[in-house]
Amino acid sequence: QDTDEFILPTGANKTRGRFELAFFTIGGCCMTGAAFGALNGLRLGLKETQNMPWSKPRNVQILNMVTRQGALWANTLGSLALLYSAFGVIIEKTRGAEDDLNTIAAGTLTGMLYKSTGRV
Repeated sequence: QDTDEFILPTGANKTRGRFELAFFTIGGCCMTGAAFGALNGLRLGLKETQNMPWSKPRNVQILNMVTRQGALWANTLGSLALLYSAFGVIIEKTRGAEDDLNTIAAGTLTGMLYKSTGRV
């Protein structure tokens, strides 16, 4: 049996294009950043409050650190993924080709723009 599993419109691609994958990339990076930031916030919160006894103020301080770090990392990685995806789509539409050069150029432009703000 050599038939396709999905019904596609005539002339449609069987693979997703860069624009369709952009949404997955951005969402995945936001979720990954939030998870990593929350773990980092938990680590920092436990480290900063190690001399405090277990109480409500310590718990609140740890939760504040978890949410602050989670949001910070989610925003950072989500913004980078948005830039990377936007550059990738623009380059693909401009060049009219779908190859690895688009990926390299999008990554390079994203890194250059991110570093141009003076971040270390």
